[in-house]
Amino acid sequence: MSERKYAILGTGALGGFYGAKLQKVGLDVHFLLKSDYEQVSQNGLIVESKDGDFTLPQVNAYNDVAKMPKCDVVVVALKTTQNHLLSKLLPPVVKDDGVVLVLQNGLGIEEEIADIVDKVHVIGGLCFLCSNKIGAGHIRHLDYGHITLGEYAAGYSTIGITDRMVQIAHDFQTAEISIELAEDLLLGRWKKLVWNIPYNGLSVVLNARTDELMADTYTRTLVKQLMYEVKAGANSMGRTIPDSFIHTMLDYTMKMKPYRTSMKIDYDECRPLEVEAIVGNPLRKAQALGVNLPQISSLYHQLKFLDGRN
Repeated sequence: MSERKYAILGTGALGGFYGAKLQKVGLDVHFLLKSDYEQVSQNGLIVESKDGDFTLPQVNAYNDVAKMPKCDVVVVALKTTQNHLLSKLLPPVVKDDGVVLVLQNGLGIEEEIADIVDKVHVIGGLCFLCSNKIGAGHIRHLDYGHITLGEYAAGYSTIGITDRMVQIAHDFQTAEISIELAEDLLLGRWKKLVWNIPYNGLSVVLNARTDELMADTYTRTLVKQLMYEVKAGANSMGRTIPDSFIHTMLDYTMKMKPYRTSMKIDYDECRPLEVEAIVGNPLRKAQALGVNLPQISSLYHQLKFLDGRN
């Protein structure tokens, strides 16, 4: 059994699900919580999953990073709207020469974390997961769960598959979490945006679930146009996304169970939206390189209006 100690910063629909899976197979996992702290510290975590329901009656729950042990792998599963807290959260809990594993949506996040903590390694994780938190310490996993891992190097240069990636992948695979290792994190980030930009954005602007967006000819066309603009954005940074990948994402979503995206849930709950990380950062990076993405720009401005009014 792995002796690596894991910290989960953000025990919600994503962090709670993956952290619970890791603990379920015997890994040493420590969970940081906020509003759910009392419930989880007393009653543990409940996971309803298409792969089988389970309960962890006892977990290592904390409401303060100062009380947490130094960990080998610190999983950042917060919303990117809370990333301003990371300068206080990360230094006390990550070991020297440890790993910060970023399971967040968007682009440019690893750069920010590398500026916060030194003497550590930063790995990005691209999660294809349909999961919701339906109550305090209660997570419902609807579909998928695959993670693509890629290690960050300055300027998103390609450094291939590292031993650290292989070791963490082994832990996750032991927990029956599907893992793919990517030699190029930047390409992986842009490929994730092929799904995240159209479905998260349009779900808010058009007040629609994924199945509703796919069922209508006009919105399906709009989704596809946005995906091709993401492809153009990636190309501006020297990364190529094949057309076949876009078709695969469309097929996946067509077969997916009706799903309310994370951004739509945040909007409905009047929480800040991850507009900047998911839409704003990629848009600005492409524009800085002289590439105009008009559909994404339009989506960005609509989301900023709705987010501000909400």
